Amino acid sequence: MCGRYTLIAELDELAAEFGLTDVGGLSLSPRYNIAPTQEVPVVRLVEGAKQLDMLRWGLIPAWAKDIEIGNKLINARSETAAEKPSFRSAFKKRRCLIPASGFYEWKKEKGGKQPYYIRRDDEDVVAFAGLWESWAGNDDRGPLETFTILTTEPNELMRTLHNRMPVILEPDDYDKWLNTDQTDKDASLALLDPLPDGLLATMPVNKRVNSPRNDDVACLEPPPPEEGGQGMLFS
Repeated sequence: MCGRYTLIAELDELAAEFGLTDVGGLSLSPRYNIAPTQEVPVVRLVEGAKQLDMLRWGLIPAWAKDIEIGNKLINARSETAAEKPSFRSAFKKRRCLIPASGFYEWKKEKGGKQPYYIRRDDEDVVAFAGLWESWAGNDDRGPLETFTILTTEPNELMRTLHNRMPVILEPDDYDKWLNTDQTDKDASLALLDPLPDGLLATMPVNKRVNSPRNDDVACLEPPPPEEGGQGMLFS
């Protein structure tokens, strides 16, 4: 699964990476511990143009009666998303890219679960494949736009940490994923394979990241020596 991630890149980096011509006056601060239910930037097509918008993490289907369902739908299995009632409409019509600098995963080790940080080896921004929905809501706040991150089987590196990983799209596939009118179901599913081996690096990090209340660069510090910290080394 993918339950926490970072977005440290600046707005101009995102504009260059995703071909954004208008960022709508958004102002972004570095995020070191993004958690479900928080609003974060996603890239989606609006009238044929890529646009960066703030959406809430945790998809709420249009037919849902309660906002709490979003807490259970932060991820969607890529193998079944096209058919599952919660996701199939969004899979057909409402896809998005979720910009990230890296993500976290927890591995059971001696002494408890150890958080690891995973990023591209070249430190480039990555794009998770996602789906988004608009929920009318049941109060006076108006429509709420939400998203989920698609997951897939792990590649060899990620298999050492978890049995799932987020779908990370290559830049050449961004438009194919977003353009639902031009990419049929089979071609879309073919984009959702695990990222090839050799492109990611991992590092154990401070357990400070365990709490979503902590959102600062200290989340990326190595574990203290008594917990096996060995410095900022990726593998």
